Amino acid sequence: MGIKVAVIGGGSSYTPELVEGVGLRRDVLPVDELVLHDIDPRRLEIVGGLAGRILRKLDFPGKLTVTTDREAAVTGASFVLVQLRVGGLAARLQDETIPPRFGCIGQETTGPGGFAKALRTIPVVLGIAEDTARLGAAGAWLLDFTNPSGVVTQALLDRGHRAIGLCNVPIGFQRDLAERLGVAPERVQLEHVGLNHLSWERRVLVDGVDRLPTLLADHAAEIAEEVELPVDIVRLIGAIPSYYLRYYYLTSAVFAEQQRETPRAEEVMQIDRDLLEMYADPALDVKPKLLEERGGAFYSEASAMLIESLHLDRGDVQVVNTRNAGAIPDLADDAVVEVACRIDREGAHPLPVDPLPPEMHGLVEQAKAYERLTVRAALTGDRGVALKALMANPLVADYGVAVPLLEALLEANRKHLPRFFPPA
Repeated sequence: MGIKVAVIGGGSSYTPELVEGVGLRRDVLPVDELVLHDIDPRRLEIVGGLAGRILRKLDFPGKLTVTTDREAAVTGASFVLVQLRVGGLAARLQDETIPPRFGCIGQETTGPGGFAKALRTIPVVLGIAEDTARLGAAGAWLLDFTNPSGVVTQALLDRGHRAIGLCNVPIGFQRDLAERLGVAPERVQLEHVGLNHLSWERRVLVDGVDRLPTLLADHAAEIAEEVELPVDIVRLIGAIPSYYLRYYYLTSAVFAEQQRETPRAEEVMQIDRDLLEMYADPALDVKPKLLEERGGAFYSEASAMLIESLHLDRGDVQVVNTRNAGAIPDLADDAVVEVACRIDREGAHPLPVDPLPPEMHGLVEQAKAYERLTVRAALTGDRGVALKALMANPLVADYGVAVPLLEALLEANRKHLPRFFPPA
């Protein structure tokens, strides 16, 4: 029996990636209906048109539906994949440009920019989860690809929803390291530890044998260049940090760099406009190469693999965001972490790892405290809790900075934050 998959935020320029992933798995993943939902009819029409042409070219046997009706989209769905951006790229530009006015890094998922995005996003995703629980198929899963994925997943699981968070960073590492080692990606299993966008690769297992020492001995300089960190840092910690660790390890240097450069949001806005123009071409029936510059590499593989493993009860290992449940022994069991998990029909089962060393543990605990406070602030509209969240954020911390920064972020996002601005 086939399944229905709903994509909330289906008008995103990322969507052709996901559509291709589903279409390529047509022989193993029985999708009867793929639904693209968006609140923007124009984007939905353009992206939906390309999606239809891609699926026809791939001989996809199921039905493609496009709709602006969210309830209709999730009704009967076994999987609801959320990839929305509340406020669009204009809000991302604010996330990247307001914090630097207060001496902080401007980034869309990390630091105060990620905080603002979480405040906008959490209530919306929880609403989608409630619709899914009410209208979806029995045992429906909500898969969150929306950033900040770890914070959003913490909110979802704290509210009791059947949800898993997903990011393309781990699969990107797996693919890159497999290529360096000259082996097929499916032979590589990562010991990926930490939080979403705050993680390290502590082991790189090939057929059960740890090849990380070899990688650091032979490729440390190239790996450091890819994650944009000095090779001395990589050697010092004896692990491969994600790209996002540069915001924590090189805060001053990254801030100075951002002062000289065009905000990434402006570049993405132009790429997005160009992609939509390409998508509107009725002759186009493949995802254009320009999509690689949008980001989200391996997004289609990560999301389609997760759906496939949950539905088919595969029991394979993938890195996702879920409850710690004792996997990292020095973190709370209910903390949402990003670790390797065995995926089956019942969900994600985290694989146990050794305790984090102090330099990792301290940063993770501080960031998790910030995440928990951010969830509470998003759900209550409590400005005191929001201020505590910014003070706990490792990239803000300073009370004198946090107070005016909070006011600026709230005011800029007023229309998306009704809990903070209740009617008089």
